[in-house]
Amino acid sequence: MKLIFVGDPMCSWCYGFGKEMTQLKTMHPNLDVEIIVGGLRAGGTELLTKEGKQFRLGHWARVEAASGLPFNRDAFMALEDFVYDTEPVCRAVVAARRVQPASDNLAVFRALQHAFYAEGRNTTDGKVLSEVGAAALRKQGFDVSDEAFFAAFNDAATVAETRNDFVKARGMGINSFPTLLLDNGKELIQVSPGYAHAQQLDQQLRAALAR
Repeated sequence: MKLIFVGDPMCSWCYGFGKEMTQLKTMHPNLDVEIIVGGLRAGGTELLTKEGKQFRLGHWARVEAASGLPFNRDAFMALEDFVYDTEPVCRAVVAARRVQPASDNLAVFRALQHAFYAEGRNTTDGKVLSEVGAAALRKQGFDVSDEAFFAAFNDAATVAETRNDFVKARGMGINSFPTLLLDNGKELIQVSPGYAHAQQLDQQLRAALAR
């Protein structure tokens, strides 16, 4: 029995949801969490203009109000030649679980989110992603260098596994993020089809567990 969190680190509502997922994990320590990256804008080629960035800031304001998490608007607006492609950051999540299968993938997922939203770093850059991902693994006690993470990030098997995650998410009928499911070994039960606070998630999860 496990929880399945389907999301994308560069989805703003998933950023808010990451905080709630961490709290939910403490409420249900016996339930493992599997992350499936959904590829919100995987392969995107859109060069964000000032207007495009401003549009996203409107979404960020709603997430900030709901979650209380920080957003670095100035750093985001200052990013130059920023192409909104979420495949690299999704691949970094996959690289982390390939490098250290026993690691807390949610913690890596949240570190990548924090780098983008709170620090304004370019999380389409493999070097940046490797630095953040390796640091998140070292924080958990794993001896992983930035270089080793970068090699895993660029490995063809990691690219393929990331694409498999995208296909898996679509095959599950999921087209919006975040989505939380319970896999009870017999069926997948939807716990939350979108953002919710940890207390509400706990109630919905308990109802799913009781089925």
